[in-house]
Order: sequence, then C-alpha cells, then structure tokens
Amino acid sequence: MEQSTEQTTEILLCLSPVEVANLKEGINFFRNKSTGKDYILYKSKSRLRACKNVCKHQGGLFIKDIEDLAGRSVRCTKHNWKLDVSTMKYINPPESFCQDELVVEMDENNGLLLLELNPPNPWDSEPRSPEELDFGEVQITYLTHACMDLKLGDKRMVFDPWLIGPAFARGWWLLHEPPSDWLERLCQADLIYISHLHSDHLSYPTLKKLAGRRPDIPIYVGNTERPVFWNLNQSGVQLTNINVVPFGIWQQVDKNLRFMILMDGVHPEMDTCIIVEYKGHKILNTVDCTRPNGGRLPTKVALMMSDFAGGASGFPMTFSGGKFTEEWKAQFIKTERKKLLNYKAQLVKNLQPRIYCPFAGYFVESHPSDKYIKETNTKNDPNELNNLIKKNSDVITWTPRPGATLDLGRMLKDPTDSKGIIEPPEGTKIYKDSWDFEPYLEILNAAVGDEIFLHSSWIKEYFTWAGFKDYNLVVRMIETDEDFNPFPGGYDYLVDFLDLSFPKERPQREHPYEEIRSRVDVIRHVVKNGLLWDELYIGFQTRLQRDPDIYHHLFWNHFQIKLPLTPPNWRSFLTCYEQNGPGISQVAEEDHIEPLRLAH
Repeated sequence: MEQSTEQTTEILLCLSPVEVANLKEGINFFRNKSTGKDYILYKSKSRLRACKNVCKHQGGLFIKDIEDLAGRSVRCTKHNWKLDVSTMKYINPPESFCQDELVVEMDENNGLLLLELNPPNPWDSEPRSPEELDFGEVQITYLTHACMDLKLGDKRMVFDPWLIGPAFARGWWLLHEPPSDWLERLCQADLIYISHLHSDHLSYPTLKKLAGRRPDIPIYVGNTERPVFWNLNQSGVQLTNINVVPFGIWQQVDKNLRFMILMDGVHPEMDTCIIVEYKGHKILNTVDCTRPNGGRLPTKVALMMSDFAGGASGFPMTFSGGKFTEEWKAQFIKTERKKLLNYKAQLVKNLQPRIYCPFAGYFVESHPSDKYIKETNTKNDPNELNNLIKKNSDVITWTPRPGATLDLGRMLKDPTDSKGIIEPPEGTKIYKDSWDFEPYLEILNAAVGDEIFLHSSWIKEYFTWAGFKDYNLVVRMIETDEDFNPFPGGYDYLVDFLDLSFPKERPQREHPYEEIRSRVDVIRHVVKNGLLWDELYIGFQTRLQRDPDIYHHLFWNHFQIKLPLTPPNWRSFLTCYEQNGPGISQVAEEDHIEPLRLAH
C-alpha cells in the first residue's frame, strides 16, 4: 500500500497548565518520559521558543552553560558547542549554524503542545515491497577505505573509488592493499557514486587511471553548493559523463534498481549520503556525513555502511600552545574516539539495519615526515564498534577485508550461512607495507620554485582572490620545512582580515590571532592551484597556535569550502611583471611584505 507523501504534524511534548504556569524565565529543560526524548524551552516574558535537546554537530545533549551569566546559552556535553537559545544560533563555533526550532502551541486550557512539522520521507515515495533475492543476485565487495563494488542484478555500482595515491596532498595513504583487479572492476561499473569532494572519496589519481580506459563512465554526485567536480578542468582528468542530481529524488537505473542522494544536515554545502534500492531492499551509505539528512533516515534497511574511525581532522594533533600539551591531546583523542563509537552504536541501534558495515576509515599517515601524527592520532577499531553494537541490538555486523564479498540474499535468508560472506583467498595481502611517495611529492615540490613566488606581491594577489575580509582576525603565515622549522628563504607574513592588509607588526587594537606554519611544498601547491585548505589542515601539513583558543568558523569555513571556483589568474599576474618590470624589493615595499624573508 502506498504510504502518505503529505507533511505530518507530530506532538513531541505536552505540558499541563500548571507546568506552563511554572515555567521560569530563561531556559527550561524537559524530557518526554514515554519516549525518553529531551527538549529545551526558552521563555522571555510572554514569548516561548523551543528546540530538541540535540546538538546539531553529533547529537550530544545540552546542559546549562555555567559560564553564561545571562542565562541564555546551553553547552553540549560532547564537544562544548554552545547554543544561544534566545536566538537559536550557535555561539561556539561563532557565527556558524542555527538550531531547528519546534512549533509551540497553547491549547484552550493554557496547556502547551510542542510540535514538529515533518515533511514526507522522500524514500517513501513510490514504495516497493522487498522481493526474495536469489543467491548471488546482490553482492557487495569491499575494495578499500570507502570504496565498495556492488553487483545489483545485472548492474554494477561503485562507491567513492580511492585506490591509488594519497589524499589531502600527502597526508593520507591507503591502509589496505586493494584487490589486484580494482581497475578492471571500475571499468566494468555501470555507474559510480562520489559522495563529496574530499580526496579520499574524489581521488583524481584513481579517476585518471579510469578515464584512460572509460572516460564516458557515468558518475553521479549530489547537487551540492560546492560542486563535487569544481576542480575537474584543472585536474587534467578527462571525464565526460558526470551527472549532478537533485537531493531526495529517486534516480531510476532499471526496473529493479534505483538510488537517491541525500544531503548532510551539518555540511549541506558539500557532504552527501546515498540510499540504493534493489527489488525493494535498501542499502544505506551515510559515508562521512556528520548528521546525514538532518538525522531523518530509513529504518530497518537491509545493509547500512558508515564511517567509524575518527582522526580525520587536524584537531588537536596539529595544535600547540596553551592547553595543547601531549597529555591533553592524548586524553582528548581517547575521549573523542569513545564518544564517536557510542554515537555510531546508538545510530545503528536506532535505525536497526539487518546488517551493519563500518568502513571509510582505513587510512594511515605513512609518510616518514608524519611519524608523529601516525603514532598519536589513534583510530577506532571497527571490531570494537561491532562488539558494542552486538551488546545493544540483534544487528549483524561485518568488518570487511579487501576483496571480501557479502551475498545479501544469503545473509538476509540465513545470517549463519557460511557462504554469506566470502573472505579473500588465503595469503591475500591485506595491509599495505609500502607506498609510492615520489610521483606525488614531485608534483608538490614543483610548486616551490614556481615563478609566482619570486614576487612577494603574490601574497596580496592570493588573499584578494580568496575574498575573505571584514573579520577581526590576524593570521601569521610561516612557510616551513618538513619539520615545521622556518624554510630558508621562505615567506613569513601577517594578514589582517579586518581590512585585508599585510602589516609588518600586529595591530594595536584588540584582536584574535592565529599562527599557521605550513610545509612549503604543500602551501605553495595549494596557493598556485587555488585549492581548498583541507589539503593543509586535514592532511596534517600545518602546525597551529591561536590566542585566544577560539575556533573561527567563518575563517576556516571560507578557506575549506567557499574559495572561488576558478583558480587565481597567475598568468595575468606574471604578465603584469613582464610588462612593467618592477623590482621585487619595490613591490615588497609597496605591499608592506618582506620578500623571501627567513622566518624567525
């Protein structure tokens, strides 16, 4: 029977007239005892605002913020995010997100109803009843990291192929050895889904190999604000069949197979997830989404996959000064990894898939210069997560190894079937023990001596192109060697983002300050090609200090997501020098930037 596609209203909480009369000015916490769900009501005279007591980041619970003397903010117990309930805006990170509000209604007896307006679930449109699957009809083969090869009847679909080379400039390398036939598998695919633009999912070295054989292979991405393939032309990869599809709409592949791409609730500008449905059986892949589809997901799917590992951030390993001692960082990482495990286990418990697979976390910081990161940036163990899930639910779990294949028809019929999961042949190499660094480091090193950087006014040219200003933040940028010591002859300069100036000294006014040390090969490669700063930050190619210890969301979000889609026009920049011929020292004096200065 077809399900309703109309918006519905759900009553989340009821307060009696007495409870309404006893509401205090400011913040009020409530729990619906029958559902166990928590809510926040903010009262200001006769006005009431309300929201779920769920942090938008990773679903943490809010408590009273003891640092807020005005009594308007709450603090998340997971990551100390802070929400001003009077405005429903997050104040830590500042100027970042808004909380979704609930509808407050008074009944005729002065009681209160807390309502949520629910749009229809897009996957419920044109519902299909699950049909019995033949053995071998649906097979899911793990290749490496977030890459799965799905056989769905007579169609093949591949998720996020990163199978060679590094991700995030040179910071991430594959932990697992992909099956030797990975390229043949990609070439045989009928369609490829790429979830987002991060290079452990959108791997241009991998796609270059694929494009050499099948440039017209159909690739599907969501219609994100920052296009997934924004950098395709500059990459040099010749792909001719990229399809950008709207969110929440079934894409029909054949009579049995369809898929739907959904956006992330925290990072809708870039992150996506996917539901694949074959003969009524749903496969949910939430990939890296922080809060996939705003937390609204299908329950009891046949197979669910998600990330699990943690460690995919420069924080806190690349930070120093203040509280960032080695002891503090180690304890923070231990605590965060445990929180992530509990969050993923709770998500699986809530959604109740038949089978759950942790993936998209199998990377290693294998380059010798990143030994410190490798040793200290510990990741979650997938088996630990699976054991946690088993304690709280009957969900079947699968920790895949490269080349392992899950037969969905067999597993749904009998999870104990010995042929339900076929492991790779004995003796198959599982973990990589060597990586071909040189070809990729050569590309980065080529930027160091580029003609652009002979002229110190590249700094003004670059940050003007970047377009971030009118924000009270001063940043010191220092080019370094491999060990984050000042690079001989490298640039060391200040950027005042309030007026986009480049002073020789920090301004006298009160201002927050960050110091960013970046390996010279990576920062110059990023600058030259107009790349996003995730290559630096998530790739562990920086070391950072900040005073005060505040996350400047607008600054980092701009350089990680919102840089212009076209790279800086360095050709015009250099042509100007060829025509006018100013000396380097003259340009430096005009721009108040010292050229080729040894950082100190």
